Amino acid sequence: MRHRQIDSLDEQILKLIASNARIPFLEVARVCNVSGAAIHQRIQKLVNIGVLKGSEFIVDPEKIGYETCAYIGLYLKNPEQFDGVVKALEDIPEVVECHYTTGQYDMFIKIYAKNNHHLLSIIHDKLQPLGLARTETLISFHEAIRRQMPIPEMASDDAEE
Repeated sequence: MRHRQIDSLDEQILKLIASNARIPFLEVARVCNVSGAAIHQRIQKLVNIGVLKGSEFIVDPEKIGYETCAYIGLYLKNPEQFDGVVKALEDIPEVVECHYTTGQYDMFIKIYAKNNHHLLSIIHDKLQPLGLARTETLISFHEAIRRQMPIPEMASDDAEE
């Protein structure tokens, strides 16, 4: 699937801001050899078409007391309860991701807990009452890789047509 709304300038902008979200727009303009106004317009276009989904500061959970990261596969008693379970998961602040999946789990979530005792409490007191048949928990010892998706060479794709 080609994304014709993105050209080589957009690609260059995306590469710059993906590597440093705090880079000033005027610096992006200088590197791209266009005006600051052009960069503002392009970034707004990328937001409007959904390529960019905002910017954020990332809080290190460990630095604020959440030392345990776990991935939990959820098996629902009744798979028709997906929407209700997702709504309930949104109210559990320790749940930071939720995915519908194929394979053995109905859903897969990522949570942060202060320690293993807190993790157990979350599973028993907050997750089990949601109508789960069971859960399967994997604890992450250390995040080895975390990165953005690379920006593909879209300009060269356009040349192939």
